[in-house]
Amino acid sequence: MLGLEIVVAVGAAIILGSFFAPRLRLATPVALLALGALLGLVPQFSSMMVPPELVLMVLLPVLLYWESLTTSLREIRRNLTAIALLSTALVVATAAAVAVVAHGFGVDWGAAWVLGAAVAPTDATAIAALSRTLPRRQVTVLRAESLVNDGTALVIFGVAVSLTVGEEVITPLGVGGLVLLAYGGGAVIGAVVAGVNIFVRRRLSDPLLGNAVMLLAPFAAFLLAELIHASGVIAVVVSGLIMSQAAPRIVRAQHRTQALAFWPLFTFLINGALFVFVGIELIEIARSLTGAQFASALAVVGAVSFAVIVTRFVFFFGSAGIRVLLTRRTRGQTEVDSPGLQMIASLAGFRGAVSLAVALSVPEVVRTGGAFPDRGLVVFVTGGVVIVTLAGQALALPFAVRRVKLPVESNAEGEAAAAAAAAYEKALEVLPELSRANDIGEKVERWVREAYETFLGNVRAQSGETGAKSAAQDRDAYVTLSLAMIAHRSETVIRMRDEQIIDDEVLRLLQAELDREELALLAPPSAE
Repeated sequence: MLGLEIVVAVGAAIILGSFFAPRLRLATPVALLALGALLGLVPQFSSMMVPPELVLMVLLPVLLYWESLTTSLREIRRNLTAIALLSTALVVATAAAVAVVAHGFGVDWGAAWVLGAAVAPTDATAIAALSRTLPRRQVTVLRAESLVNDGTALVIFGVAVSLTVGEEVITPLGVGGLVLLAYGGGAVIGAVVAGVNIFVRRRLSDPLLGNAVMLLAPFAAFLLAELIHASGVIAVVVSGLIMSQAAPRIVRAQHRTQALAFWPLFTFLINGALFVFVGIELIEIARSLTGAQFASALAVVGAVSFAVIVTRFVFFFGSAGIRVLLTRRTRGQTEVDSPGLQMIASLAGFRGAVSLAVALSVPEVVRTGGAFPDRGLVVFVTGGVVIVTLAGQALALPFAVRRVKLPVESNAEGEAAAAAAAAYEKALEVLPELSRANDIGEKVERWVREAYETFLGNVRAQSGETGAKSAAQDRDAYVTLSLAMIAHRSETVIRMRDEQIIDDEVLRLLQAELDREELALLAPPSAE
């Protein structure tokens, strides 16, 4: 029964936290952590711990794969140097700063570096949720940073854990080999898995099988990379980025529609469950501490949070200053963000599910059979840093955005409308040829031409061309009347089912068709 109670309680916490957080002007992850802490006060849930292997090898690959599938590769290429520095040098600097601060509070060096590795990477999901007011370029850089920096953090984590549990002796040359294997091996595995994925998806017509392959891909990439001791994170991200470019050509409409309905819900539940579980575990750890130990742990949370935030600020402003000085010496030109934009990027270094996953994956015992030093403190401090960065920085970010003059950037909606218009125009040009190739009569060809010309007019209205207001009003009226007609048809077939004129199975078939019509009408003009 306890398993069912956990499912219901955690699910209810995810729904309540996600519903009330925006209304209370809280970051959703903070609300979920708070609700998890409340659940931790209930005796039945107080001793519930998430297996570390479940977090690191099951939940994390899913979250990273979906984020990599929905990240702009074009913007990554444009900002590759900045992303590489943020995802490597900044992670190492942050982990080192945290390790020094934590050791100053008496934490064992191994546990201090483990803590540094846990809180060093930013979280892609948190950034996507909390940085919606930022320019697209900055959001993409921040998301790409958070995808790649996990690999760096996990290399540091692996080295620190190996030294602490006494598995091996690490040399500088050995660390270099680990980094090369982690990134190079992970990238190769990711590319291979993506290649197999593409090969299989081209040959599958069943959307259920196609999306089953999609669901299997991140686990296969992570597993194969871990088998050769490469970075599973890098493998998953590379595989996802490759598929994001290949999928538009090889994935069929039914597959895509089903995936877009399933994956956002799936990742939403996983991410939410992680925060709730950590809230529960934080309470259990807090219970195991005496009053003095709890006060000391809070002091460590404050000091480590300060180190994480200050290191990010110093890195952003320091690297910008170095680029300016080097440019002046070489009399060249370089593009450096304004101090205001650097301030915003520094404030957007949210920690989240990845940090929690790393902290929870710390082993409970070392090789000699004793307990891992300060494991409970590592988890507690990581959760505290997540709360500080999400609650504190998420509250400060909107104020900073309002005071900074954001750069003018390309309008995504206008870009989409222009591309859709070009697609309609090219399709109309080849319509006669396609009609002859498929042996279509003139009457049907004329119907298609009229429909496409109407759609083209609507798209041009969306992009602001001549006659936009009139065309937009016509489309709105058309949509309103069509939706009313669909609602009437739906009510008719439901009444026929109630009167037992048609069967429930027939009703489901008819409603599926009506749903497709309704979704097509509600789609933006550029997507028609």
